Amino acid sequence: MKLSGYQDKIIRIRDHGDHTFTGIADVFPPEYGMHEYNREEEAVRIGGYMIFEDDIEHIEELPDLEIIRATETWQQAGAYYVRIQAMAKKHHITLKAEFDEHDGPGTKYIVITDHDFPIATARMYPLDKSSVMIGRVVVLPEYRHQGLGSMVVTACESWAEELGYSKAVVESRDNKTGFYEKLMYEVAGEPVNGETFRCIRMEKQL
Repeated sequence: MKLSGYQDKIIRIRDHGDHTFTGIADVFPPEYGMHEYNREEEAVRIGGYMIFEDDIEHIEELPDLEIIRATETWQQAGAYYVRIQAMAKKHHITLKAEFDEHDGPGTKYIVITDHDFPIATARMYPLDKSSVMIGRVVVLPEYRHQGLGSMVVTACESWAEELGYSKAVVESRDNKTGFYEKLMYEVAGEPVNGETFRCIRMEKQL
């Protein structure tokens, strides 16, 4: 198995433990694996996860998945669709509560599509000159447990770095902190009761 051919492509990996990782591949040579992990084999990083060649059960390229920086109305409509279907309906959140003051002109959206159909999203808006808030991370139910949540967060981080921000902040539901910890976020506040969820502030240096 030659991992280098997957560099910068959207792929899905299933390891021998039946865990699934989906995202843009960042491939490392055996020399790096030996130096950093004492494993002389190729490895691929997807989001915050490093998967070595010998741990891979199955790998495939996903040419029909696309990561969109939603700058046009029709693209942003995809973000809103995912949020309505997967969050507002499930948790009985009103549209007024779901689409708050942070869904404005300064907000940026990531949308992942499958055959042009929106399946996952996240939003991002500035907190100050150096920090951005990443939130409304949502994946359609039928596409969950495939690594798409990590994929949209990572896409937001990359965009934020390009815009000159050095810190990402999330307000994680208290039962989802483990998800963000795997993406290298650290708890930076006490739990707070929101309108719908109990949330904890977490931060990451980009």
